[in-house]
Amino acid sequence: MTGTFDYPTLVTRNRGYVSEQVQDRIADTTLLIAGCGMGSAPAVCAARTGFRRFILVDGDVVDAHNLNRQFYSHADIGLSKVECLKRHILDINPEAEVEAIHANLDAGNTPEIVGRCDIVFDTVDTVDLPAVIGLHNEAATQGKPLFTAINVGFGALVWYLPPDAKVTWPSLLEEDARKVREAGGNPDIYSEVYISFIGRLANSLDREVIDVVDSILERMKVGLPCPAPQLAVGSFSTSALAMTMIHDLLAGYPVISSPSMVIQSYRAMETKVVTLK
Repeated sequence: MTGTFDYPTLVTRNRGYVSEQVQDRIADTTLLIAGCGMGSAPAVCAARTGFRRFILVDGDVVDAHNLNRQFYSHADIGLSKVECLKRHILDINPEAEVEAIHANLDAGNTPEIVGRCDIVFDTVDTVDLPAVIGLHNEAATQGKPLFTAINVGFGALVWYLPPDAKVTWPSLLEEDARKVREAGGNPDIYSEVYISFIGRLANSLDREVIDVVDSILERMKVGLPCPAPQLAVGSFSTSALAMTMIHDLLAGYPVISSPSMVIQSYRAMETKVVTLK
């Protein structure tokens, strides 16, 4: 036993599943974790997989209700999410290079931040649509692969958007905004546009997920607070599914990509590939 950190020892039991060449690529890849609430689980999974270069971006602090599914502890409550997540990553790998940016993404900082990463992992709160759209557009402009994930009850949704993707979240939301406008609604109201987007997935999600999302969005319409119910199962599922897909990208394996996405349901005990049109 030794207290000295050794990277080869950290990843030694990846062997057989992760080749030496891919492990080297993992070690040299800079991950941007945009949104460190739900993104905290994939970040920790990435650190344990052997990623050692991180850019963490989030302007929020840890709240008590985050602890049911985010990778924080009671002692972190009230502290910056990015600083706490940085500490947790360094607890796994003290030699990791972790940049913590306590800020929300906007038009002023997104291009520079995206420019310093190799892979974008997006779990920005979709209530902040300008930040989400700006991040996705910038990743495409700079030719950076982007993974986006959603915690869906007892399961997960992960969507890989290569730089040349024709169907993107911004393009879909633009179409949804047009539909809302044509129906006499207000496309500037986030909930109306998001309801239209979720409608595309309604037949592929568990019924309880649709019921929860409908309830949240209806509350938003009338200005009521609506903390979205989310589960630890969803966070663990999201990190496992996303990290597998990111590994496969770095290994050169085929990865399901836009216009298709992967939805894992432990309620239905099945994995679906859903294609958006």
